[in-house]
Amino acid sequence: MNLIRRTLVAVAVATISSSAFAQAWPSKPIKVIVPFPPGGGTDLIARELSTKVAIATKWVFVVENRPGAGGNLGVDAVAKSPADGYTLVLGQTSNLAINPSLYSKMPYDAQKDLVPIVHVADAPLVLVTNADSPFKTLADVVKAAKEKPGRINFASPGNGTVAHLSSELLQKAAGIKLQHVPYKGAAQAVTDLMGGNVELYMSSVPTLLGHIKQGKLRPLAVTSSKRVDDLPDVPTVAESGYKSFETVTWFGFLAPAGTPKDVVSKLNAEFNKALKQPDVRKKLSDEGADPIGGTPEQFATLIKEDTVRWGKVVKESGAKLD
Repeated sequence: MNLIRRTLVAVAVATISSSAFAQAWPSKPIKVIVPFPPGGGTDLIARELSTKVAIATKWVFVVENRPGAGGNLGVDAVAKSPADGYTLVLGQTSNLAINPSLYSKMPYDAQKDLVPIVHVADAPLVLVTNADSPFKTLADVVKAAKEKPGRINFASPGNGTVAHLSSELLQKAAGIKLQHVPYKGAAQAVTDLMGGNVELYMSSVPTLLGHIKQGKLRPLAVTSSKRVDDLPDVPTVAESGYKSFETVTWFGFLAPAGTPKDVVSKLNAEFNKALKQPDVRKKLSDEGADPIGGTPEQFATLIKEDTVRWGKVVKESGAKLD
């Protein structure tokens, strides 16, 4: 009886402590890790959502860029952080669903070491070239690639990213071979593309939309199933002759596994509120992203399903990193 009594007391104390913690949270700034360099799609979305929630709740967010190893460094830092609700990561398809198959050894298990909070947005990719390039359409690229197999190069934000693997899928669909030039993020790749050092580049629409609108880059095709509102004249890959072709990259907030459920629920509720605001939806849409929202469970299902899907693509592509 004494053992049962002590157990019940311990459970009651733990419950009260957890409840008190949730009520007091947040009592200090919440760090949001962006596992990529500044200026990319992940960075833009993280800052927009953090700012909106901060204005609505008076919570303080500090966004920190921690790039490296295809996003693994930043995600791992969060996975190993205290599960107290004060460290979040804006993860995306590559570091949550692709890297587990791409790297022979991962420092974290995305499905065990992290708890999903909310699926923030989806974003199609866009294939672009320099504004002075002779390539005017995707058909021009395919024609030239068939005439010069392996001679035309394409850049990506990194090995095994959604952009890289989407390019591999496109090559397979078109029956062509391009030379892959991986970069560590978008900034230098875009600079080299505009400088004529590489011929093609694929990345998320939010990353490239500003350069496209300024006339510095020419879009050739988007990878979504339908055209992007902000690029109405740019055909989809499917429209360009490759039926059923579709890939997107998604973004979502996560916290270390073990983060109190009440805290996860509070964060989920506030991010969902922000995603429903017309100005936020317009901002994300203007950047080429489609706001999503939903429950932590729905986001967990997406991560699980896409880990299987992209794992097959990684295997077929032969891509591997150590």
